[in-house]
Amino acid sequence: MENWKFALSSILSHKMRSFLTMLGIIIGVASVVLIMALGQGLKSGIDDQVNKSQKNLNVYYKTKEEKKAEEDPNYYPTGESSTAKAPDIQEAWVEKIAKDTKGISGYYITNSTSATVAYGKKTAKNVNITGINKTYLSIKKFKIIAGRSFVSNDYIKFGRIIMLDSALAQKLFGGDTEALNKVVTLANKSYLVVGVYKDPDAGSSLYGMTSGGNAIMTNTQVASEFGVKENDQIFFHIDDVSQANRIGKETGEKLTKISGARDGLYENFNMDSIIEQANMMASMYTIAFGVIAGISLLVGGIGVMNIMLVSVTERTREIGLRKALGATRGKILNQFLIESIVLTLLGGLIGLGLAYLGVKGLTPVLKSQNIIPAISLQVVVISLIFSAFVGVVFGILPANKASKLDPIEALRYE
Repeated sequence: MENWKFALSSILSHKMRSFLTMLGIIIGVASVVLIMALGQGLKSGIDDQVNKSQKNLNVYYKTKEEKKAEEDPNYYPTGESSTAKAPDIQEAWVEKIAKDTKGISGYYITNSTSATVAYGKKTAKNVNITGINKTYLSIKKFKIIAGRSFVSNDYIKFGRIIMLDSALAQKLFGGDTEALNKVVTLANKSYLVVGVYKDPDAGSSLYGMTSGGNAIMTNTQVASEFGVKENDQIFFHIDDVSQANRIGKETGEKLTKISGARDGLYENFNMDSIIEQANMMASMYTIAFGVIAGISLLVGGIGVMNIMLVSVTERTREIGLRKALGATRGKILNQFLIESIVLTLLGGLIGLGLAYLGVKGLTPVLKSQNIIPAISLQVVVISLIFSAFVGVVFGILPANKASKLDPIEALRYE
């Protein structure tokens, strides 16, 4: 305990020099911890996004030629079969498969197009228009901000109605409620705005980076007026993501059989390889930048060793006096080694504080990209242990030099 008091007393008596000595450790620890937090946030963001998308399994049609080309890199398609021969799916088939397959809690069907949406002189180009069936909104759980959602009659009567997402309503009308009962134009056709909704996925990669906004219509209306299939994209909703591959395979086989598909089959895309590759890339970036930041710790350690050597020289007479009064070599060694460790530990603590402030500042900015950096307890403990380790490694030489001083020579030192 006495040595710890000596160490703190020495550091506090030279505040500016001690701070400058710790600067390399502070920067190194702050950089490493911040990079690790960003890496962890990136991995969590990838996992959350994939898990979220995996809860809605997209079972899609693939021709036999596409399947062969996927399995055999040397196979070249002849063009004998095409996606144009995909069967027209009936919603009753999809509903039956959803009820008969264990692990599925619902389904929805969509089709889509894109168009310029105009109101007066205001326009929004490249707007994603998603045609939805009756079960879509109950699965996706959009928040209806203003107006209403679609009802059964909307699908039967082919009414020209549309719902806008909040961002598009703000762009065209300056508000959510202001958009209600207004008539917008799409492809020279007029549509009545009956509702405004909030989509949590809006602006993400699911809609494309060049999206000018998002809107939804009934899938029957989109099929009727834009020349696309009524039941184009099929999704099965599951609660247990770990069952995604099994359920995807099972539903694909059932849909292939019930549709009587001859030129191809239905299947679900396996996301496991993409998750693995994305996490591997995130780990590689984290390690690469972590190594670069770790160089600061090395430089900081050298700075600690340099200052400790200067400190030994300055305190030569003090060391000689302590030895003359009976201090052993071990005590002198411990005194300077503890002083070095205290320096690096303090630097590590300050670095952790800066990293924490950095994470707090970056979180609001990165949250929109689904990246939430987080400093784990494990990283905190490792960074402090590593700081102390740096103090030991770079403090051993000065401490050893101090402990070997001859007391008589040290007392004569001017």
